Amino acid sequence: MLQEFKDFITKGNLIDLAIAVVLATFFAPVITAIVDGVILNLVAAIFGKPNFDEVARIKISDGDGDISIDPDTGLPIDPATYLEFGKVITALITFVIVGFVCFLIVKAYNKMVKEEEEEESGPSEVDLLTEIRDQLKANN
Repeated sequence: MLQEFKDFITKGNLIDLAIAVVLATFFAPVITAIVDGVILNLVAAIFGKPNFDEVARIKISDGDGDISIDPDTGLPIDPATYLEFGKVITALITFVIVGFVCFLIVKAYNKMVKEEEEEESGPSEVDLLTEIRDQLKANN
């Protein structure tokens, strides 16, 4: 059982997974910075606000009428209850933007890796076979 555990721990798949989790943990703030710092500011320039949180909502209750103060910001808290469709729209748009940014990063990475593989690889099988054919023709 101890040997099986050792084999499990030392397998490459587990190490690869651990590294992927660590990299993903530190990659998330990069994506967040791109989305929040660049893309949503472009949305704000076009639509006037970086999100749709307060744009699309329906008031369903006035609340108890007592307005309280948020201790963190010092701003009044609206006691009314809303169906906040704007938050859903913002979340969906953010999801699409994050997906697109990740797509662009993966596409650039794949292009870089493909170029490196092409530089490192020798002639293809077709090139070699063509060269052999040409040499055989030249010898005859």
